[in-house]
Amino acid sequence: MGLTYSSVVGHPRPEVFAWHERPGAVLRLTPPWTPLRVVREASTLAGGAAVLRLPLGLRWVARHTGYEPPERFVDELVSAPLRWVVPWRHTHEFHEEGGGTRVTDTVATRVPEALLRPMFTYRHRQLGLDLAAQATARNAGDWPKVVAVTGSRGLVGSALVPFLTTAGHRVIRLVRGAPHGPDERRWDPRSPADDLLRGVDAVIHLAGASIAGRFTDAHRAAVRGTRTGPTTALAALAGRTADGPRVFVSASAIGYYGPDRGDEVLTETSAPGDGFLADVVRDWERATAVAAEAGLRVVTVRTGLVQSPRGGTLRLFYPLFAAGLGGRLGDGRMWQSWIGIDDLVDVYHRALYDERLSGPVNAVAPTPVRNAAYTATLATVLRRPALLPVPDLGPRLLLGQEGADELAQASQRVSPEALLALGHRFRHPTLEPVLRHLLGRDPRARG
Repeated sequence: MGLTYSSVVGHPRPEVFAWHERPGAVLRLTPPWTPLRVVREASTLAGGAAVLRLPLGLRWVARHTGYEPPERFVDELVSAPLRWVVPWRHTHEFHEEGGGTRVTDTVATRVPEALLRPMFTYRHRQLGLDLAAQATARNAGDWPKVVAVTGSRGLVGSALVPFLTTAGHRVIRLVRGAPHGPDERRWDPRSPADDLLRGVDAVIHLAGASIAGRFTDAHRAAVRGTRTGPTTALAALAGRTADGPRVFVSASAIGYYGPDRGDEVLTETSAPGDGFLADVVRDWERATAVAAEAGLRVVTVRTGLVQSPRGGTLRLFYPLFAAGLGGRLGDGRMWQSWIGIDDLVDVYHRALYDERLSGPVNAVAPTPVRNAAYTATLATVLRRPALLPVPDLGPRLLLGQEGADELAQASQRVSPEALLALGHRFRHPTLEPVLRHLLGRDPRARG
């Protein structure tokens, strides 16, 4: 029972300890395949408490004790009834070793080591990758900024915001409801207030209705209406705010290239495609022009299929494949241009500090795969068969013909040429390692 897990990260101990003290640390370290959800972070490691939500309405409240910076701190489960059923004392220790830091987690609990090891394998790898990405950014000139973010609670925003705050940036969430605290401001997408972006160094605009669903008139209107108009209004405001942002980063999508371009390798300079989504994305990107005309550096992040068990296609496929019910879609020949959620976070971060990035940027891994290869890889990672192909009729019944063509059966072979030209380093350039990391199937976790 319990676990001791230790590894060395190549960063100084004060830096590693300080990372754990910043907002967002517990969010970055919570494995995405678990049912744990962070309700509230601790305000301090010196006596504060983090609150996490479990299924069935249970709350996991962990109080921080034993605060001895930069050497150690302790988490103790204090919430009833869990503390009586699953006692938990987690000691975090940090020791200097060879110019880096040995991080050691010791957990005293009744939970078997076999269940804990994948979680801590993920945590240590995630910590090392985040610290490395943030050090690379600092060496390239990154400095603490005030960043306004729309869509901060979505799939991308919920990963990006804690990454930015652990990197030392201050994030202002632009929310449509009543703001809570100084780090939120109310945003009216149709008519943003004149002072919304005052004191802000950069904007990351992620908000927009999900494109998933049947392409009814109402769905098309929501997809288009939550993108073009709000983006135009926000970009115009950014451009005319005297003490406002100098960088405007907007979400976009590889739907720009149309639903099927065969085996053509698509780069940022490729012509737009045809179809509803291609038209929407083209207009969405054009909506940022007013910011560029005002002198801001504008980046539009053309995002591929985001890999995360908390959303997107992987969230749909994971339970099916885990049950042995997965398989290729149709003949499996369509190209899937994918990107891991943390690599996408790194792209957005780079857009903030790298002055060489402007215009469209393909946010995809450099190794697109065909659907048959994707499904075979997912099945291998989960150690399950992939023997049940989904007939073409299935997506048409679920999404309608247009939805099936534009979403489920889309084939786009996209290359991240703008990033590669800058020597951008992907955390996970190939598919199997990112799936293993995100799903807790790293071979190192087997003990």
